[in-house]
Amino acid sequence: MLSIQWSALTGWGTPRIHPYRPLSLEPSSTVLHYAPTLFEGMKAYRNGTDRVSLFRPDMNMKRMNKSASRAALPTFNGGALVELIKKLVALDAHWIPKEPNHSLYIRPTLIGTTPFLGVAPSRDALLFVIMSPVGPYFKNGFKPVSLLATTKYVRAFPGGTGAYKLGSNYAGGLVPQAAAAKEGFDQILWLYNKDGEDYVTEVGAMNLLIVLKRKDGATELITPPLGDMILAGVTRDSIISLAQDHASGKLNIPGLPNDLIVTERQITMNEIADASNEGRLLEVFGAGTAAVVCPVERIGYKEKNITVPTGKDGLGPITKAMLGEITNRQAGIVPSEWSVEVPPFA
Repeated sequence: MLSIQWSALTGWGTPRIHPYRPLSLEPSSTVLHYAPTLFEGMKAYRNGTDRVSLFRPDMNMKRMNKSASRAALPTFNGGALVELIKKLVALDAHWIPKEPNHSLYIRPTLIGTTPFLGVAPSRDALLFVIMSPVGPYFKNGFKPVSLLATTKYVRAFPGGTGAYKLGSNYAGGLVPQAAAAKEGFDQILWLYNKDGEDYVTEVGAMNLLIVLKRKDGATELITPPLGDMILAGVTRDSIISLAQDHASGKLNIPGLPNDLIVTERQITMNEIADASNEGRLLEVFGAGTAAVVCPVERIGYKEKNITVPTGKDGLGPITKAMLGEITNRQAGIVPSEWSVEVPPFA
């Protein structure tokens, strides 16, 4: 693991790579009481020639610094941390599985450690990075999930912290997730009610994308816009960029329609329900680091079920195309500037 101490008096200390071990914290450490803690999720991939790479690590560093600023924790040089993570990954590269669709999960974390029982910015912090080998999210092929769309619980709201990857954002989702499971659903579809309309935000811990056939006949790929409530997902951004390149003619991605329109806009449950009733709802899927894409087959809303089409293998054509485009870049099958090579340890 990698550890770096920070103090308001002396700044960042010397980075150290050392064996994985327990942390030593004062019981009064601010992280244990007021939750100044944030994290990132990224992966290292091995391709067929044993080349090891990271996927868009600059995006993770940018988001981590954004989260640190919101949690009154110290910011850092993102490029320097990527170089340190490369060293860590290179040292433990033998832990990266060689099986297809496997990788090394990387968890950079930043916590406030000042021993002080007062609500104030922490004057001490610890940045650490741990790693673990992981297999595919769907071990036996893609299985579409069901979502419970409800306003009983709220994940985020304007002016809040939903757009930041803070640890405190996740604890509040455990009870709603358990409640959804009791009703026979796999995940929560987080909504935000405004002026009597229920706007979709995120699904579980992933970004949400919806595919509709517009009334003018065009195919629209929709995702809610970034703001106070939507986390800026790396996979989300990758999907949008690839789809926009296809729509503009820069790329020709098999499986994507030629009339594709990519929009970041607000969408309500009523619009989704209307599209379903009119036969215009084509696909719904989540996007995130763990699964890359997660297809949706059913949404429960106001005691009714909205059925979402899925393909024979559980993936709609756009979901499947995006999965292939991203995983091929992660694995180095398709050369990409998003793939950052990890040189051997020296």
